[in-house]
Amino acid sequence: MIENLLHSMLALGGRVLTQGRLSILIYHQVLPSYDALRPNEPTVAVFDWQMALIRRYFTPISLTEGVRRLADKTLPSNAVCVTFDDGYLNNLTLAQPVLEKHGIPATVYIATGFSEGKNMWNDRILHLFEQRDLKQLNLPGETIQIPEQDEARREIAYSLLRKSKYLPPVQRDAFVDELYALNPQVVEAQSKMMTPEQVRQLAALGVTIGAHTVEHPILAVLDEQQQLQQIRDSKQRLEAWLQQPVEHFAYPNGVWPKDLTQDTINIVKSLGFSSAVITNWGAAKQETSAFALPRFTPWDRSKLKFHIRLLLNILRHKI
Repeated sequence: MIENLLHSMLALGGRVLTQGRLSILIYHQVLPSYDALRPNEPTVAVFDWQMALIRRYFTPISLTEGVRRLADKTLPSNAVCVTFDDGYLNNLTLAQPVLEKHGIPATVYIATGFSEGKNMWNDRILHLFEQRDLKQLNLPGETIQIPEQDEARREIAYSLLRKSKYLPPVQRDAFVDELYALNPQVVEAQSKMMTPEQVRQLAALGVTIGAHTVEHPILAVLDEQQQLQQIRDSKQRLEAWLQQPVEHFAYPNGVWPKDLTQDTINIVKSLGFSSAVITNWGAAKQETSAFALPRFTPWDRSKLKFHIRLLLNILRHKI
């Protein structure tokens, strides 16, 4: 009872303080159960109450509507958009039913190069550490012991992710390929990503599809021609699959100005997108560029903390 009253007071404060600001949430996956290697990914149960809270206390709108209403000064208070990055199959099988249940629109950004059976480089690395019977891992030039404890196991996995994230795609994939060659006892995981047909299914259910490059590189490490190819080809592939325009783009990793440059933004503009999102926290205002809309990752597993953090994010200026 007291918690419901606090939620209502927060929502009332939000209606007064958040006029003209758009908060965009980032998700990647929704999981059937807790995954110690992916601790910030919500389970279905957590995602369900998060969406119920957003429906009750906020104003969920589509990204297309949000961008338009931000520009013409008609944005409702407590406005929130829900987005997903990468194109995981569970966006269709687990997240979409929850979104539909609560009547919440969403945008899913697809990295198209992973829609034909190959998993993303980060999931391939994490899969090595999902093998609970794996006691040691062969790395280039050394062999390391794999601890039993989840936290220690996760830290080693994420150190490899950090080591490879900023490599160009060819070098990054070669690094992961070498890990599997050095550890042939580990069989690659089945694909976690949506196929083109499943992307079409998701779009047919009313979810907006956006582009997220082909191979999910950090665009700032590529030259302009490579950036153009990654961004243009992902847009063209999606439009061929869907037979409709693709208007929205998400920069991989997306931290401005570390992961993209002004040249990157200019390329996105030149290709006819109507918006692009970064991953700096904060909420967009009318003066925010439609090609650098900030986003926010909600991780709290307490409803009240989740609500407070959402409200604080909307009140923040764009970084």
